[in-house]
Amino acid sequence: MTDARIWHAEFGHGTPIVLIHGYTIDHRLLLPLDPAFADRPGWRRIYLDLPGHGNSPRLPGRTSATAVADAVVERIRELVGQERFAVAGQSFGGQLARAVTAAFGEQVLGSALIVPVVRWGTDRTLPEETVVERDEEFLAGLSTSEQQVFGAVMARHTKTSWGLYRRHVAPGWDAHDRTAAAELEADFLLPEWPEVGVPAHGGRHLLVTARQDALVGWRDQLALLDHYPRMTAAVLDGTGHNPQVESADAVRELVGRWLDELAPLRG
Repeated sequence: MTDARIWHAEFGHGTPIVLIHGYTIDHRLLLPLDPAFADRPGWRRIYLDLPGHGNSPRLPGRTSATAVADAVVERIRELVGQERFAVAGQSFGGQLARAVTAAFGEQVLGSALIVPVVRWGTDRTLPEETVVERDEEFLAGLSTSEQQVFGAVMARHTKTSWGLYRRHVAPGWDAHDRTAAAELEADFLLPEWPEVGVPAHGGRHLLVTARQDALVGWRDQLALLDHYPRMTAAVLDGTGHNPQVESADAVRELVGRWLDELAPLRG
């Protein structure tokens, strides 16, 4: 058991769906998905803040991918009990969502993996070109550090994209625990893929990747199709590491279709 409490925001009633954000941001990064539920009642949306992110304190021990995954699994057991539920995760949260599916098995209806982490460091296969649109005059007004962080996670370096970044990405970036993040960066991957050693999952799954994703790429993620026989995969063009922000309409449509596929499984 861990002494850390994982904070969450909750909306709606019905079948639980747990949404897990990525590294050095918080649950607000995934709120652009919430309109997908507007005409699909019966979902209890649980947006987590991972340990050391947003409103959640860091873990009492050293932060690692394994420690965070264990804490998330424990917290989900507290929140959903024996209910069947769905899970969605973005980036590092996608790795955690895979671990959750492996831990809970058929209790999980399915997962939506948005630009999930599958490899890291030099093992990643990354695209050569990552910038779709660049407004030099606008960028000149940003500090060097702002340009670096903004440019790493968005494919369109424009005033419009900056507004989306400031609304959905920057608040979490400003709030995260730097020490815990450094520890996690040093131990960022689970010891093995969560799918290893567990049966193929029979639920409905969605994989969303982005052609201009400069952080996790898109090619490596396609290997996940071998582990999820009912997985739909989409590779979006014109967007970077936060497609649910930069290409919100497209991602919400995909998530909406996934939710519709889950509906008959909810019982």
